[in-house]
Amino acid sequence: MTDLLYSEEEEALRSAVRDLLADHCDAPGVIARTESDAPHDLAAWKALTDGMGLAGLLVPEAQGGQGATHREVAVVLEELGRSVAPVPYLASAVVATEALLECDDDELLGLLASGRTIGALAVGLHTAPGADFTAVRIEDGLLHGELTGIADAAVADVLLVPAEDGGLYAVQASSVTVTPQVSLDLTRPLATVTLTGAPGRRLGDAAPAVRRALRAGAGLLASEQLGLADWALTETVRYLKDRKQFNRPVGGFQALKHRLAQLWLEVVNLRAAARNAADALGGGQPAEETALAVAVAQAYAAPVAVRAAEEALQLHGGIGMTWEHPIHLALKRAKADSIAYGTAGAHREALAELVDLRAP
Repeated sequence: MTDLLYSEEEEALRSAVRDLLADHCDAPGVIARTESDAPHDLAAWKALTDGMGLAGLLVPEAQGGQGATHREVAVVLEELGRSVAPVPYLASAVVATEALLECDDDELLGLLASGRTIGALAVGLHTAPGADFTAVRIEDGLLHGELTGIADAAVADVLLVPAEDGGLYAVQASSVTVTPQVSLDLTRPLATVTLTGAPGRRLGDAAPAVRRALRAGAGLLASEQLGLADWALTETVRYLKDRKQFNRPVGGFQALKHRLAQLWLEVVNLRAAARNAADALGGGQPAEETALAVAVAQAYAAPVAVRAAEEALQLHGGIGMTWEHPIHLALKRAKADSIAYGTAGAHREALAELVDLRAP
């Protein structure tokens, strides 16, 4: 039977990442950064990668990485979700890295594992695993086309671009035009990538690489959503213990106790689903079982994370509506995550296909 509990090593990793993020990604700092022209915190990224080697967790040691599993990555993403950290970890250390692992490109894998090079898969953030994706055309060996909704493209050094010939190409960011798009979540900005005769190096076949990358992205996104939901619940409970009305703590009112108890149950269930998805991704299980675990986690994660953030906003009262309080960061990330790598509805449809329970 699979043990989904956190190991001592995972708890130690969580503690170290949380301490680092407390220094680098405090709420006022993240809010100030979203108001600037540089929303990404590259100092925090350097500390996570250079200092702790976290960009290479999924990369085998022989290829310059740490040789860890998706379970450790999930713990890191839980903490990044708690602080709504504006770093390209999911885009580079998970999605782009998984695509390269499928292509078996040691050179670029080593660069991404070091964290000194940031990669981004040039597929729209909304794309679900197994869904169709946009490919660019090739003329005279050069890439031409426009790709929209690319997460963290603004800080990427190299883009992994699918082309119409079925290949996945490594394209230097200096060879393309990156235009910021208006995005709800200011801590994970989106951009349009325009290629007008960009040179690229073929890495391998696009279809299996993109499918693997998006599946890992969707499965591990549930851990980010778990961290966010757990933070929202914890902060709300803390606030309601301190906030007084009619000379008693607001948290003592029966109606609010019921709401918090229900939310706690949902967060606990989300933890089980997210841990199961992370374990399945790293456990060498059959592809169908892994797809099932990812679909279950994503079908459940999005509504819970959004509800946790919405409840936190409402139960914090007037202070929750202010720009200075970080709840709006959590709510925007939760809403953006709810359509990242496929909506909950798309994952429920995938789940129905996998277990042969299609709608009539």
